[in-house]
Amino acid sequence: MPDGPPCPACGTPNLPGRRFCRRCAAPLRPKEATAPLPWWRTVWPFHRRVRVRSGRALRRILLILAVVGLLFVGFLFLPAGRVLFEDVRDKLGGTAEISPAGVTASAEAAGHPAGAATDGLTNKYWGAPALGASLTCTFDTPFRLVGVVLHTGASTEPEEFRREPRPVRADLVVETADGTVHEKQLTLNDKPGEQTVRTGISDVVSVRLVLRDAAGRSEGRPIALGEIEFFKRT
Repeated sequence: MPDGPPCPACGTPNLPGRRFCRRCAAPLRPKEATAPLPWWRTVWPFHRRVRVRSGRALRRILLILAVVGLLFVGFLFLPAGRVLFEDVRDKLGGTAEISPAGVTASAEAAGHPAGAATDGLTNKYWGAPALGASLTCTFDTPFRLVGVVLHTGASTEPEEFRREPRPVRADLVVETADGTVHEKQLTLNDKPGEQTVRTGISDVVSVRLVLRDAAGRSEGRPIALGEIEFFKRT
């Protein structure tokens, strides 16, 4: 009979130097218990199930996080990145109507002043005597212009709408606080009801609408713009 340490599982003696029991194959040299990790090693991203002697895994994680952070910051500072970021905020955020502090027109027909385009009523309108006339709205505080809503024609009623000339093409000229001018050509539907124009321009201080073409034009009748509304991001 071999004379050696007994198996911890079945008690069978085994020769010195054996690693497994000759009877039940149980390990004769149990593994040493692993020391518990310190508390700070249990917090992500320091937590790892397997110890790494050199700490290369930790440095790799921190390097990846630093690169991702730099790419994100650089993306925001690029013009295209800022535009995309603000556009996403426009779509996810709310909007509210903002009224202009002042409304002027380069020309207006008698009885149809510029202020009629921002009075909240679609049965009153700004009457432009001819093409090329413009309506300018100014604002005291710069804001993020998300969109513009237009009501063309003299009324929302179809018969009255077709009775007066109404714009079908115009230029939207937006000026910001730093003097930058953004221009957008608009093609408007020749039917009653609101028409929404998405803009997405920050720090807006003035908006000018220049009439370029109109439907139903006739001599002596002004071109009717029922209402123009502005919406900011909240």
